[in-house]
Amino acid sequence: QVRLAESGGGSVQAGGSLKLACVASGNIFRTCGMAWYRQVPGHERELVGSLSTDGIPRYADSVKGRFTLSPDNAKATLYLQMNNLKVEDTAAYMCATVSLKRICRFSWGQGTQVTVSS
Repeated sequence: QVRLAESGGGSVQAGGSLKLACVASGNIFRTCGMAWYRQVPGHERELVGSLSTDGIPRYADSVKGRFTLSPDNAKATLYLQMNNLKVEDTAAYMCATVSLKRICRFSWGQGTQVTVSS
């Protein structure tokens, strides 16, 4: 099973920036792809952005132009650069694999909390 560890969350004011990191237990970008999700208590988990095995990043409409995915193959890490943060970006952010292959199975972690204040 793939192990994933998120970090980099914090509290910022609206308009600020944060960079999240998701470290995988191996270099899985080409095999499994990786994605970032976010969740607010009482709401469904929302896909923020994904980097599938085709290497093409995709983003939710709500974050396009503000968030950027960047992989570091050497560190098996997927970064999420978040700029011009809005109050509505407040959530727990967690990463996941994309592929449904058995070797890409993972367990959801608690994620890293991002809190944006006005």
